[in-house]
Amino acid sequence: MALQALQSSGVAFRKILSHFPEELSLAFAYGSGVYRQVGPSSDQKNAMLDFVFTVDDPVAWHSKNLKKNWNHYSFLKVLGPKIITTIQNNYGAGVYYNPLVMCDGRLIKYGVISTNILIEDLLNWNNLYVAGRLQKPVKIIAMNENVALRSALDKNLKSAVTTAFLMLPESFSEEDLFIEIAGLSYSGDFRMVVGEDKTKVLNIVKPNIAHFRELYGNILQENPQVVYKIQQGRLEIDKSPEGQFTQLMTLPKTLQQQINHIMDPPGKNRDVEETLLQVAHDPDCGEVVRLGLSAIVRPSSMKQSTKGIFTAGVKKSVVYSSLKLHKMWKGWLRKTS
Repeated sequence: MALQALQSSGVAFRKILSHFPEELSLAFAYGSGVYRQVGPSSDQKNAMLDFVFTVDDPVAWHSKNLKKNWNHYSFLKVLGPKIITTIQNNYGAGVYYNPLVMCDGRLIKYGVISTNILIEDLLNWNNLYVAGRLQKPVKIIAMNENVALRSALDKNLKSAVTTAFLMLPESFSEEDLFIEIAGLSYSGDFRMVVGEDKTKVLNIVKPNIAHFRELYGNILQENPQVVYKIQQGRLEIDKSPEGQFTQLMTLPKTLQQQINHIMDPPGKNRDVEETLLQVAHDPDCGEVVRLGLSAIVRPSSMKQSTKGIFTAGVKKSVVYSSLKLHKMWKGWLRKTS
């Protein structure tokens, strides 16, 4: 598996992890506190650290975490681990975040997601939320021997490459590819209008080309549909209708369904394969794929952000939103200065 990350900060991350219940199938850190970014998120030393913890049994994990870290939770803690897990699994993108937590001298935010829900998202892109995080370089801190999870992580990366191919021209650079991949989970995300720096995707990719290359290099070299000129940092792909149809047929199920919904006229009820064949011949194939992504990401990001008001609590939500708006304002000032 191609999930690579920095080694220097490993001990610090594992120390933070020691403050939480151990039963994790996967734990990773991501964002500007882990990988250097340009723009308003460039202050890596003081950046909030973002974590996701994947657990097989969320009720048992939250029960233990409530005993260890009662103060991390909002008012929802009084409802107990079963209700917290119901909110986690059934609302938003299937992840429960506790933000603005001081842990081992660092300000952190951590999300908890069920292993089964994560696997579904990685394979099918039901929400493209945590799956989207894992399409960018992350720091894997802990991982068990769950074969299904490891296979799903690889499938998610391959799906990201295929989707990006459909939105790119016949010839393009590595940077072009990585910008498309990094932007997949932001397609239609309302936070890119309010709360996030508009150049966020570029800021993620530009200082981390080497990390993206580590993450996707083997997949690109093994993909029969691409000519990968490593020395020049250039790629060429098959943009024929046949080539695009092959790529469309391997897209995650939810994205295929969204494309079918966009292209299928009312009352026609064509099957997905028929629609994808039509899209493969469409000069605007890439834009149709982009619309399909937006149809997944927009409702997912809105519901998750709404859920965050309750899981974080009103006070923390106001502080967290203020920090995001401050970063967006700094990014705007940089562009206009």
